[in-house]
Amino acid sequence: MSKNLIVAFFLTILTGCGKAQNNSESNLSATEFSKKLDMTPDAQLVDVRTLGEFRNGHLKNAMNIDWNADDFSEKAKALDKDRPVFVYCMSGPRSTSAAAKLQKMGFKNVYEMQGGMMKWRNAGLPEIKGSTSKGMSLAQYNEILKSETPVLVDFYAEWCAPCKKMEPYLHKMVAEIPDKVKIVRINTDENTELCKELNVSALPVLKLYKNNKLIWDNLGFASEEQVKKQVSEINN
Repeated sequence: MSKNLIVAFFLTILTGCGKAQNNSESNLSATEFSKKLDMTPDAQLVDVRTLGEFRNGHLKNAMNIDWNADDFSEKAKALDKDRPVFVYCMSGPRSTSAAAKLQKMGFKNVYEMQGGMMKWRNAGLPEIKGSTSKGMSLAQYNEILKSETPVLVDFYAEWCAPCKKMEPYLHKMVAEIPDKVKIVRINTDENTELCKELNVSALPVLKLYKNNKLIWDNLGFASEEQVKKQVSEINN
């Protein structure tokens, strides 16, 4: 291969790479997402959560296109491929999938919010509030912890896959060892203010208390064996 051909080959690679959207520029924190959105007058803002989640609170000017609905691709076709698209969900996974799909469909600039609405709310950024109840207050939460029996609090959501995997064994523990641990499950979608106050900005989260003191705090999937080990140790 001649020197000129080699140079041309590398120039082609560099040019092709330059056309691809940089992940570090498209995957933004909640604060960066907010700033970028404000600086983009022709932005198309898409909330890919369910309609129920959307009604519970969403970003201003957002349109709802449910990622898990059968008509996601069809509705997404109504968007302008030449205008930037900003995508978010509740905690991140759905918006990541949706962003990848939009890019495959030919959308040139797709921006995704890391951590979704949970991080947005945790950062104290503005949203259009829904008409639903704010849920449990911090005072009510603290009352639950005033128990002679250790308290295990499970922060979950219906859309959270790891949460669903943990649910069966948590229900089983309620029946098997009620004298060893009191299990309280809190739906994060219905308790957004509480989650903000407790800094719960990702799921699943388990918090184990004894005598009103936090003993164990776990983010992410935890197996039945892991949880039972913590409960056993706290009772010894």
